[in-house]
Amino acid sequence: MYRADCPSRVILDQIADKWSVLVLAVLVEPRRFNAIKRRLDGVTQRVLTQTLRRLERNGMVARRVLPGPPLGVEYSLTPLGRSLQRPFNALYEWTVENMADIQVAQRRYDAASARSRQ
Repeated sequence: MYRADCPSRVILDQIADKWSVLVLAVLVEPRRFNAIKRRLDGVTQRVLTQTLRRLERNGMVARRVLPGPPLGVEYSLTPLGRSLQRPFNALYEWTVENMADIQVAQRRYDAASARSRQ
């Protein structure tokens, strides 16, 4: 697991990415691309496309072309993707519960770093 060539490193890098976590959270129900993009403030079309492709390649998201008109694409979680919801929800809850303490620590660190540079 700690070796540089261990496949777990690549997988962890891909699923622990900020946008991957948020996309998986948004896909509690199947959604079209633009609906996902509207929910994720700040994501670019390019980054969202790359994220969805990576999640699809890893078997966590399924892509379905919807018959038109208008033509569309819908994304949904696979069973593998759904299996990440519990750990990601726990991580999110931990983040919210500890956000204030983390921000205090960040300000303290930044102030100490600023003083040491003077």
